[in-house]
Amino acid sequence: MARRFSSIAFVSSDTPEALDARERLEARYGGVPAETADVVVALGGDGLMLQTLHRFMGTARPIYGMNRGSVGFLMNEFSEDGLVERLEAAHRSVTHPLLMIVECMDGQRHQARAINDVHMLRQTHQIAKLRITVDGKVRLDELVADGILVATPAGSTAYNFSANGPILPLNTPLLALTPLSAFRPRRWRGALLPDYARIAIDVLESDKRPVSAVADHTEFRSVSHVDVVMDRSVDLVMLHDPGHSLDERILSEQFGY
Repeated sequence: MARRFSSIAFVSSDTPEALDARERLEARYGGVPAETADVVVALGGDGLMLQTLHRFMGTARPIYGMNRGSVGFLMNEFSEDGLVERLEAAHRSVTHPLLMIVECMDGQRHQARAINDVHMLRQTHQIAKLRITVDGKVRLDELVADGILVATPAGSTAYNFSANGPILPLNTPLLALTPLSAFRPRRWRGALLPDYARIAIDVLESDKRPVSAVADHTEFRSVSHVDVVMDRSVDLVMLHDPGHSLDERILSEQFGY
C-alpha cells in the first residue's frame, strides 16, 4: 500500500530540547526542505505550531506537531519511535483562518490572518470605546472595555478562554465574540456568531483613546476601523494521533482535564 507521505520535513523552535529532537529525528528518518515535503513535523510548543501554520498558509501542507515546548495544546506527544506509522494513522483537522482588515488613523490599510483570534486592545490608560456591527447592522452602539476579541473554534481555548469566553468544538460553525474587561454594558458577556458573519468594529474617540489590533502575532497600532471575516479560501491542515484529535482536546478542556 502506498504511503500518504513519502517525504518529511522537520522544523523546530530554537530551544535545546527542540533542536536536539530535530537532529535525532533527521538522522533517523531523513529530511527534505520544508517547501518540497509531503508533510512537515513541527517540534516545539503551540507558538511554534502557529508559526509553522502561518509559514505554510495557503499551501494546504499538513503539519504534525510534537511537543517539545511547555503547553502543547495543538501538539502530539513526543516520541522518536514509529514516526512513519504515526503519520500514516494520523487524523486530519482542517480549519480556516480569520482575515483582519484594518484602517489606521493615518488612513493606511493593512491586512493579516489569524488562526487563533483577532483582538483589539486599548494602548493607554484610557479605556477603549468601540462600536460593533455584524453583517451591516449595528449590534452594540458603544462597548466600553479594555478591548474585544474574535476567536475561531481552534483559538477558543487560548486568549478567548482566559477572558471567560466559551470553548467551541472544532467543527462548530461559530465564532466567539468576547469582550475584554467590559465596563459598559455591565452584563454583556459577548456573543456567538455564525462563522460566515462579517464583523466590523469602529474605534470611537480614537484620538483620545487609541487602540491596537492584533491577528495572532501581527499587530497594528492606532487603528480606527477593523473588519473581520473567516477566510474560507485557505485550508489549515493539522495532523493528530488517533484519540488525541483537536476535537477531543477541545472537548476534554471543557471538563478540566
